[in-house]
Amino acid sequence: MVREVVIIGSGPAGYTAALYTARANLAPKVYAGSLSGGQLMLTTDVENYPGFPEGIMGPDLMESFRKQAERFGAEVVNDDVTEVDLSGEPFVVKTARETVETRALIISTGAKARMLGIESEERLLGHGVSTCATCDGYFFRGEEIAIVGGGDSAMEEATFLTKFANKVTVIHRRDSLRASKIMQQRAVDNPKIEFRWNSVVEEVLEDGDGKVRGIQVRNVENDEKSEIALKGLFIAVGHTPNTQIFEGQVELHDNGYMKTFEGSRTSVEGVFACGDVQDFTYRQAVTAAGSGCMAALDAERWLAH
Repeated sequence: MVREVVIIGSGPAGYTAALYTARANLAPKVYAGSLSGGQLMLTTDVENYPGFPEGIMGPDLMESFRKQAERFGAEVVNDDVTEVDLSGEPFVVKTARETVETRALIISTGAKARMLGIESEERLLGHGVSTCATCDGYFFRGEEIAIVGGGDSAMEEATFLTKFANKVTVIHRRDSLRASKIMQQRAVDNPKIEFRWNSVVEEVLEDGDGKVRGIQVRNVENDEKSEIALKGLFIAVGHTPNTQIFEGQVELHDNGYMKTFEGSRTSVEGVFACGDVQDFTYRQAVTAAGSGCMAALDAERWLAH
């Protein structure tokens, strides 16, 4: 049997696409992945998603998204897609357990934040360690925090975080920033921002309640180690889109993100993309959900015509 729609990926984009295509009687099959729910599964409190004045836990929000899509007939399985063939119609989607053919394909595989690669950072993610200043900056009002990175995103987030924090320490492994001149100057001129040059984070320090109490940094020039007391650590060293299985079949930007045209259309007729797999500008749950709606409507109209 050839499916009408298959959705690869979950998160706000994939589940919203599933909801809309299910309500259009397209009986979508969703490969949510073994770690279903996307980056919000790593977030504790979500206070900037409309409709939740008291906030909501990231995993709870994603569970609600999933249940709503399933209520209208979406079939959601926690399998990882290992291979796709988009060379002809119907498209072929393979997992370790099955092969499925589909007339339309919606890609919502998202992106993952690059991390520093230390164990304590992973353990404290969502408990003082964050990869999203826009999402979590509000929780650090009046505190001292640090951010790791030296590009435009890091400087933009450092400047944003000064709206809440008393002090933001930028930790950068070199003695100069990669960011554009205007973003550099904005950060340098901000009295709340300090810089630790030629430094890397060696360890995230934990208090007795399982939250961040500080970091240990190492100077890469002289190997001297020191501790900085703080309540939050933000990682801003970039994101990697989950587009590996589509390389050579769908047109990508130089940075690896999927190119979309006229809404959610990709370079392959009948293949649509939504969420962080194609958005390297906004990267918010609400914009991902909106793009999931767009992909579903685009796919529905494409199938109808």
